[in-house]
Amino acid sequence: MFEYEIDRMNHSQLVREAAARRLSREAAASAARESRGSGRRSGDQGADPDAEGPADGDGPGRFVRAA
Repeated sequence: MFEYEIDRMNHSQLVREAAARRLSREAAASAARESRGSGRRSGDQGADPDAEGPADGDGPGRFVRAA
């Protein structure tokens, strides 16, 4: 084989390995964010006083936002 072909094959292998490492780091970071996020939301499941929602007694289709 020519040296150029060997160099190209080595470069391709390095690119594949780097991509695999990057993807595994991103997957680990995503899993960590999801586990932290679900921990915060698992506490109070009640209504948020600052949330948007339908206004009581104003009929269908009327929405208000807490100030």
